[in-house]
Amino acid sequence: MRTARSLTRLVARAVIAAALHGAVEGRATAPGTAPPRKPNIVLVIADDLGYGDVGCYGRTPIQTPSIDALGQAGARFTDAYATAPVCSPSRAALLTGRYQERFGYEFNTGPVSPETKERIGLPTSERTLADALSRAGYATGIVGKWHLGAAEKFHPLNRGFGEFFGFLGPEAVEGHHTILRNRAVVDEKEYLSDAFTRESLSFIDRHRKQPFFLVVSYSAPHVPLAAPPKYLDRYRGLPEGNARTYAAMVSSVDDGVGALVKKLGALDLLKDTLVIFMSDNGCFLNTNACSNAPFQAGKFFLMEGGIRVPLLMQWTGHIPAGSVFRQPVITLDLFPTALAIAGAAPAPGSRPTDGVSLLPALTGSKPGLPQRTLFWRLGPNYAARKGSWKLFRGGQSVTWLFDLASDPGERRDVAKEHAAIAAELEKELSAWSATLAPPLWPSQRGTATATVNGARIDVPM
Repeated sequence: MRTARSLTRLVARAVIAAALHGAVEGRATAPGTAPPRKPNIVLVIADDLGYGDVGCYGRTPIQTPSIDALGQAGARFTDAYATAPVCSPSRAALLTGRYQERFGYEFNTGPVSPETKERIGLPTSERTLADALSRAGYATGIVGKWHLGAAEKFHPLNRGFGEFFGFLGPEAVEGHHTILRNRAVVDEKEYLSDAFTRESLSFIDRHRKQPFFLVVSYSAPHVPLAAPPKYLDRYRGLPEGNARTYAAMVSSVDDGVGALVKKLGALDLLKDTLVIFMSDNGCFLNTNACSNAPFQAGKFFLMEGGIRVPLLMQWTGHIPAGSVFRQPVITLDLFPTALAIAGAAPAPGSRPTDGVSLLPALTGSKPGLPQRTLFWRLGPNYAARKGSWKLFRGGQSVTWLFDLASDPGERRDVAKEHAAIAAELEKELSAWSATLAPPLWPSQRGTATATVNGARIDVPM
């Protein structure tokens, strides 16, 4: 029997969901009252941040109180995935809502030459979330790392964003980077994380009276590792070197998240803003500085350590505080979720997206998510997850089946014990693969060979 407290909680969630549904569907408001404001969306992306390097996800010496607070005030996803274990394809999927392999964006862009500059980037045939939201009346901006093409046709200002401050290429080196404000080069003196936070706060302040979509794309804690004393000094207990610098870089991102939430609160916008925090893929273990625990491997791998990422959302008054979602979700879901929240339609020329809206589950209007299969491909490596089952195919060398419920570290192959499940996932994976396009360019940094569970796996870099 439900208690009075549980019934009160259910009624409250129903009221929130009904109010939100009315705003999203554009229902008429009472005569003489202003229509409800469209919610703002702030998407914060950390670069190569390990799953185990966020306090609420693991045991770590790194301090992430502001990121953790998003989950305390909203929702934390335990089984969230990027679509790729490398930066650029992951971001291409995020902004289009489509598996990047559908349009040939399988590999990182890497360094480009004058000969390849015009063809390596997010295809202009694809429409972005910024395209859709700008048409719905949103101010749109991106601050930080772009990494979706350096040619003019790929520039953020040509992909739906009204403002840009950051860099176009795959990485920026402190003190040796080209930072743009829209298209003009600026002489940026401040530490990049701090500069990106500063510009993001300015964007929010300037657009506070209209709905806005802001992507805050930090370049930290991606290599090359560098941090100023004000962040390094927080980790005097760690030995000097990569681990200390990496921790300092994570703190710079965490401080930025805290400043963004504080600014939204000061402007009384927390009830009108969905704040999302995520990493674009797993961390790069070769630095000997980060952790994807409790998962195996990291960046470049389709093992859990390369693709499972921290994901937290806060939307005061709409997402119940302290919510924990354990069903598998993928960053493709953020596109339809944002459109549902904004009451927006896809931009003209858009192709079908691959995610599902998380809005009903987030607000409590519907429990859970529909069961589905998630897919990955990177060169010769494939993976699929359905429920707790995950199939991994490493080229011609191995095909493994893991039960992530009992073996999150993917150490024990159970394909023989559960042959029917393995065969079902193989069939689904093959059908999905048949819908994909060939890569538009080869892996720009070649292929490395790694050993996983005793088997040699070729990993595109």
